[in-house]
Amino acid sequence: MDVVTLLVQLISGAVGGNIAGNALKRFSLGTVGNSIVGILGGGLGGALLYALGGGAGSGGVDVGSVLGSIASGGIGGGVLLAIIGAIRSAFGRSA
Repeated sequence: MDVVTLLVQLISGAVGGNIAGNALKRFSLGTVGNSIVGILGGGLGGALLYALGGGAGSGGVDVGSVLGSIASGGIGGGVLLAIIGAIRSAFGRSA
């Protein structure tokens, strides 16, 4: 995995986290929280795709690789935000 691929995944993770936060209002952590969790999720999603041998996460600057990095980062960011938001929401209700 190269630096360009990682940056694309982190940026798309931040965007995916904010989109998920706007779509799932009750799981939103605010703009900064959504961005931070999205960045982490984008990095994790990209690393997971790379570890599983996904062709799109293999690096490079071709169109397929960039689109795969955007997708894995955005989806990873959105999924991690939904998970953390659900956990936070569950603990908030029990208190």
